Amino acid sequence: MIEALAEAFSILLTVEHLVHLALGVMLGLSIGVFPGLGGIVGLSLLLPFLYGMDPVSALAMLIGLVAVIPTSDTFTSVLMGIPGSSASQATVLDGFPLAKQGQAARALGAAFTASLFGGLFGAVVLTFFVLIARPLILSFGSAELFMLAVLGLSMVGVLAGASLAKGLAACGLGLMVGSIEPAPADGSYRLMSDLPYLSDGIPLVVVGLGIFALPEIVDLLRQNRAIAGRSTLGQGWLQGIKDTWLYKWICLRCAGIGCMIGALPGLGGSVVDWIAYGHVVQTAKDKSQFGKGDIRGVLAPESANNAKEGGGLIPTLLFGIPGSGSMAVFLGGLVLLGLEPGPAMVESDLEITYTIVWSLALANVLGAGACLFLSPAIARLTTIRYTLMAPFMVMVISFAAFQATRDFLDLLALFAVGLLGIAMKRFGWPRPAFLIGFVLAAQTETYLYQAIQFYEWEFLLRPGVIIIGVITLVSIYFGARNRPAPEDEEQDATASKADNLRPQLLFAGAIFAFFAYGLYDGFQHPFLGGVFTASVSAVMLVLTAMVLYPLATGQRASASNYDHEYEGEHVGKDGVVSLGHYIWWLLAFLAGVAVVGFFIAMTAFFIVFLRVKAQTGWPKTALLTGCAMGFLLMLAHIMVLDFPRGLLQETFFLPWPIG
Repeated sequence: MIEALAEAFSILLTVEHLVHLALGVMLGLSIGVFPGLGGIVGLSLLLPFLYGMDPVSALAMLIGLVAVIPTSDTFTSVLMGIPGSSASQATVLDGFPLAKQGQAARALGAAFTASLFGGLFGAVVLTFFVLIARPLILSFGSAELFMLAVLGLSMVGVLAGASLAKGLAACGLGLMVGSIEPAPADGSYRLMSDLPYLSDGIPLVVVGLGIFALPEIVDLLRQNRAIAGRSTLGQGWLQGIKDTWLYKWICLRCAGIGCMIGALPGLGGSVVDWIAYGHVVQTAKDKSQFGKGDIRGVLAPESANNAKEGGGLIPTLLFGIPGSGSMAVFLGGLVLLGLEPGPAMVESDLEITYTIVWSLALANVLGAGACLFLSPAIARLTTIRYTLMAPFMVMVISFAAFQATRDFLDLLALFAVGLLGIAMKRFGWPRPAFLIGFVLAAQTETYLYQAIQFYEWEFLLRPGVIIIGVITLVSIYFGARNRPAPEDEEQDATASKADNLRPQLLFAGAIFAFFAYGLYDGFQHPFLGGVFTASVSAVMLVLTAMVLYPLATGQRASASNYDHEYEGEHVGKDGVVSLGHYIWWLLAFLAGVAVVGFFIAMTAFFIVFLRVKAQTGWPKTALLTGCAMGFLLMLAHIMVLDFPRGLLQETFFLPWPIG
């Protein structure tokens, strides 16, 4: 044991190891700042370059990248309101409002310091528990994992704003949209999954970007201003560091949650930030600022999502069972390097195990330090007029979206989900609830049918299931009891106008019809293939009816979450443009891609948008467009990527990149 620790320490401090660790950190920083890419894409890009490398050096690069992406993806979550990856979804809720208030540097400083703390905490936990974690993890079967997924879903009750019914129905909508794929139990096609594009479900990156990114882009464009209301960033990043110390016990608790959840295969990266966020909201005495710019809403998920990387390495190293999608790719990297994850990692390869653990800690220090150094400068992006930034954001999210299947339909799905996100934001249906439902749909259904197969319905009587069930009920109780009341009676009265209620009623009615179809479809399949969708649809029909009834009867409370800034009647007031205006811009871009292909359409979109909406001169337009297209070509070349083709490319042979 002592010899293994000494050897691991000596490997860690070699110049070669440190250099490759720093290279991995820099690559992780570069990947993490692009929304929608995240650890899976970064690791997948790195794997081909590991052939022929020294195993220790290659391992250092892998660890550097894995450790820092949950830190660097915070940039877009805070600055743009776009989750950088699944690990930074909850950070958007309070990080982006802080950026709008001109406190982007503070939010970033707090996020990176909390990430550093969480990463170090995860490494310490992994150091001491790598030998004793095995029996704990093995005690969780499919029944307990199903209940843990339900616990994650119950946190929606905390995130649902003033309407519990809307929050839970939004979560159910996410579960159903996530179920648009062949049933995991018997492979039968259900809902709309017999369409070729949907045969593997809607890609997560498309849903994440569509439900968050497009609504925020449209909203900021309509207001024709910068993200932040003022440019006095000052030394806000130092205040963020102080906030981490001020709320150190929150960071400690959430880091512990991150480690525990991260160690459970398949759940960590998807749910840990929501559980941490729900925990801090439930335990806070003053909940009034959550969702509006409370720094605790940044510290909690960021300390948890970095700590979960340490927890995620436990099942990956000990059993060869990846704790998340990025850990699955990391597992492939270990095999590629000739390492065999499993019991041997704590027996014959113990020095390698501790090299990985301590490299993880050191990479967190390097990554958080680099991000803290860069955050004051990068935070100034929030003071740029958004009409100048918008075409770059459309380019980045479009590029990230068609990484899913590299098909034009990725962009079409992005637009469709974006319209859903805009409607949900407008009518007060919480988008985080939808997203967590979508992310957990596949795992939840798999665990449910496995539990029924193994134990039938008696799985509900297992001790672990009962314990987690009690925790879930307590969570829902406190979330419902502490739910905030509607903020403004005058605003509530305005929202109760028939003109405002009619579109809400139509939207809620469409959701009700979708659940009704889901219930019907569930009964068209064998029991294991339809039990999940039928059960979810039945419950959600009741909840959606609770939303529909007050809308149909004209009750004011039904509109308490209504977003009035989206109303077309505000055209001309404070420079706000109608909602449909920029939807037509995006639709025109999509039509351009269908006709002339992505690269030509993107170039034309840049030029026309900058000239018409940003009102830039020709020299500035040419410079910005040239830089953007050059960057796009560089990414495509590195990733060996062909852009989506249009009718032009289908008809004529054209050279890359326009062909």
